[in-house]
Amino acid sequence: MAQVYDMIVIGAGSGGLSMALGLHELGIKVLLIEKSDQSIGGECLNTGCIPSKAFIHATKIIHAAHQSKQFGLEVDGQASMGRIWHYVEQAQNKIRSHENANYLRAQGLDIELGAAKFSGKNQVTVNGKEFYGKKITIATGSKPAKIQVPGIEQIQQYNNETIWKLSKIPKTILFVGAGPINLELGQAFARIGSKVIMVELAKRILTKEAEEISQILHQQSLKLGIEFCLESTVDRFTDAHTAVVKQKHHQHHLKFDIAVISVGRKLDFTALNPAAAGISLEKSGCLKLDGYLRTTNKNVLAIGDAANGPQFSHAAELQATTLISNLISPFKKKISYHKFSWVTFTQPEVATFGISEAQLIATGRKYVKLVQNLQEDDRAVASDYKYGKIILYITKRSFPFPNKLLGGSIIAPNAGEMVQELILANTVDIDINQLFKKTYPYPTSSRANKIIIMKHFIGSIRPWMKNILKRAYRIQA
Repeated sequence: MAQVYDMIVIGAGSGGLSMALGLHELGIKVLLIEKSDQSIGGECLNTGCIPSKAFIHATKIIHAAHQSKQFGLEVDGQASMGRIWHYVEQAQNKIRSHENANYLRAQGLDIELGAAKFSGKNQVTVNGKEFYGKKITIATGSKPAKIQVPGIEQIQQYNNETIWKLSKIPKTILFVGAGPINLELGQAFARIGSKVIMVELAKRILTKEAEEISQILHQQSLKLGIEFCLESTVDRFTDAHTAVVKQKHHQHHLKFDIAVISVGRKLDFTALNPAAAGISLEKSGCLKLDGYLRTTNKNVLAIGDAANGPQFSHAAELQATTLISNLISPFKKKISYHKFSWVTFTQPEVATFGISEAQLIATGRKYVKLVQNLQEDDRAVASDYKYGKIILYITKRSFPFPNKLLGGSIIAPNAGEMVQELILANTVDIDINQLFKKTYPYPTSSRANKIIIMKHFIGSIRPWMKNILKRAYRIQA
């Protein structure tokens, strides 16, 4: 006889853990299913966020050591790939100490390790055992997409899941794709001595960002020695170390040691047997979902990459918050990403939030664009990131009416931290003039957020307003 649960969660990545633990804390009876103990934590812990950020941190230290020559120090030697991976594994193991089956079971959560598949509308089978869930959540993640290029079977091919198996620092790495994953990894390898070449189909890197932001990152990446082949594709591989790259109307040969492929992610629900639960798929292979992340079987939900939304760990957290609220409240909310934010952890970092300029134009919404270059910002001058920039989009209202943040981007070494108060203002619709009430310790990086708003405020004061203020001052004086 099948064991009965209020909720069954299939997949223990960011989305599955957020969903399962959130409901468990509320006293809901939950079963969490994952293929193996080692894969708990999903891509974020095992092959994504945590290893990549630990890798980036290690390579920044190595790179900074070599840059210290300008201050009179001499640094020799070659970085050790083995020691770098050891540091990465230490970071993963620290987090894995509370993301494993035994730990979760000790918290009172039921765990079943093995491959799950649907055996009915509310039934799931694992290891020959059947479980019944009043509700079921699919949180099975995604996999790196592959490319079909003649000769690809000849090369040493890696992606964000397999790159951590490298035993030594490659002399030359060919990256196919210049999106966030490859840019983070490419910069990291460039910092420890690899020659990095990136082939990108688009006209520029980071196509989801504002063009002026991606141009700055392009220039800073060039300073690391990265070579870009834009508007290009890999036509074929002629041998294990040669790619023929097609760029507009001509071709050229690129030599490399290994290739890293990052051209998006793919979803595959075949092993899950969704048809047995009455779950339909789109032609693309994605789950057919409504605005509440429910499949065509309303008792089965989707979260994380499986929901085919923004592919970030914090997107899964947002979805979990919305889904849990909908499960316990009579007031249902559709999932919304119009105030979503993300950070690309390159050097410099790129932080973006809210509605983009392209979206504002497409919807015909009136807005004002504010731009603050950081070449005269005191902290940027002191810490050598005068190339930095802040772009904000705000509502188009005249003083003294309140203006709200619609979206924006920052490019700077600590952009991911600088942007936090702007994300808060955007999330809860704070009048941007409220930033005037905050006194920023000098010279913090985020002080630039106040400067860009202050300049807009001063520029919005009309001559007649200045006359009134001038008279008021003279009366008081």
